[in-house]
Amino acid sequence: MKVLVTGSNGFICGYLVEELLAQGHEVVGLDNFSKYGRVAKSYDRHPRFCLVEGDAKDVALLTRLLADCDHFVAAAAMIGGISYFHTYAYDLIAENERIIAGAYDSAIASRKAGGRLQKVTLLSSSMVYENATVFPTPEGEQLRCPPPFSTYGFQKLACEYFAKGAREQYDLPTTIVRPFNCVGIGESRALGEHEVMSGNVKLALSHVVPDIAQKVLRGQDPLHILGDGQQVRCYTYGGDVARGIRVCMEHPAALNEDFNVSTPRATTVLELAEMIWKKVHGGARPLRFVSDPGFAHDVQHRVPNTDKAKRLLGFEAATPLEDVLDEVVPWIREAIAAGTI
Repeated sequence: MKVLVTGSNGFICGYLVEELLAQGHEVVGLDNFSKYGRVAKSYDRHPRFCLVEGDAKDVALLTRLLADCDHFVAAAAMIGGISYFHTYAYDLIAENERIIAGAYDSAIASRKAGGRLQKVTLLSSSMVYENATVFPTPEGEQLRCPPPFSTYGFQKLACEYFAKGAREQYDLPTTIVRPFNCVGIGESRALGEHEVMSGNVKLALSHVVPDIAQKVLRGQDPLHILGDGQQVRCYTYGGDVARGIRVCMEHPAALNEDFNVSTPRATTVLELAEMIWKKVHGGARPLRFVSDPGFAHDVQHRVPNTDKAKRLLGFEAATPLEDVLDEVVPWIREAIAAGTI
């Protein structure tokens, strides 16, 4: 199948494009390189990959690209770490509304023109559950819990309503995918990233795994942690997230359904810090930490119910966090040495 992936140069989509190519698909990637600048990928010269530089809001361009595509993975978005939510509160909601409108305008136009497009696979976010109080959180809870407080979370929920409207009015099928705390290698500091200091170290990406790894590798002691360290997350390997997106795209049981794509394993930030500390320092010295003031939209508890994906799709995110860190920590060390973080 031929798949259009918007935001193809991004962090999650780097894993996704690699996964799609490995499974025999032809991929057209669209990106304007606004987040990181142009970043070389291992598959750039792959015979079944075509990279188009362009804007995901350009409906005419998207419609033209979709004319001979079977699937559309709508992944482009203005997105960053926790500091991003606060620094760009307006820009996030405004820009992402334009992007999602462009995506669905072009998909609807393609279907009206009798193109090959079968379905949109929409990348949403675990932030739609920002105010959930039911854990593990099942699909559907985003309609029962209070709406997100952050403009980013609220906009991702709005994305899902775009899918609902397009299906109801234009019979456009969609599968909604909600990745949880994707962790892996290859992410760089975003252009225009707001500088945040954590103790004596500038945060790399405002994402907890690379930021804690960077601070430990740079020798910070005591380690500075945002908040009390009791925030709960489910850290999911990028390769598992990519495989989950692909299965959601391909599987007939995923049609017009929504799925949490995540490991079910819950880990506190402090437990994560202890794991990274031991991988860097071994048992040479104990972890000492201090708590810095957290961010307003730093969700304290985020644990998904992953039963639906397992039951309907046979999908499980199985890579242990320890194995993920064995890959990520050396990569962060190399990035520090190269000056890219």
